[in-house]
Amino acid sequence: MEKEPDKKKPRILCLHGFRGSAEILKKLVLRWSESVVDKLDLVFLNAPFPAQGKSALEGFFDPPYFEWFQSNKDFTEYYNFEECLEYIEDFMSKHGPIDGVLGFSQGAVLGAAIPGMQRERVALTKVQKIKFVIIISGAKFGGPSFGVPQLAANAFSSPINCPSLHFLGEADFQKKDGEILLESFVDPQVIHHSKGHTIPRLDESSLEIMLGFIEKIQKL
Repeated sequence: MEKEPDKKKPRILCLHGFRGSAEILKKLVLRWSESVVDKLDLVFLNAPFPAQGKSALEGFFDPPYFEWFQSNKDFTEYYNFEECLEYIEDFMSKHGPIDGVLGFSQGAVLGAAIPGMQRERVALTKVQKIKFVIIISGAKFGGPSFGVPQLAANAFSSPINCPSLHFLGEADFQKKDGEILLESFVDPQVIHHSKGHTIPRLDESSLEIMLGFIEKIQKL
């Protein structure tokens, strides 16, 4: 019997959380089953700005820590958002083509808005459009907790067509935001877990959903 050709490994840009790092996200994601990580080409990137204050991860994970952009306390004004997108675009140009984005927390808020910003041709126009997103503890610009940076003003003006996988934690303080974000995607798949604002390990049922999602994105 002829050996089935190896399926293409989707190349995924992984965006860490607020005042986290590529190294920390890598440690947490690589706890997932080999049957998942071996099927993906995961690329971890540090955010462009060093943490401008204390990280909630201090004492749990070693520094340095980074952040993607800044905002005022009630998330109605954003700073360095455009610079952040230019930095990501530059990285994608040099290390692409990138097929999809995985984001956690601040990285997930950013990642969820990328397909819409590309569709509106306001950001990441020099690189290919991303084909899918994996959102862990995400939220929507313009949802209950976050205002909207200017460049993301129309990111959710029409439903996002690309496949999306969303992790929702029962004990996550941002769970409501994550649920509202689902409404912006045409066909969101969801992994529910019992933990809080974190990257959970995959149990049997979430592993099944994850493997099904990978099968879908391998065909894109």
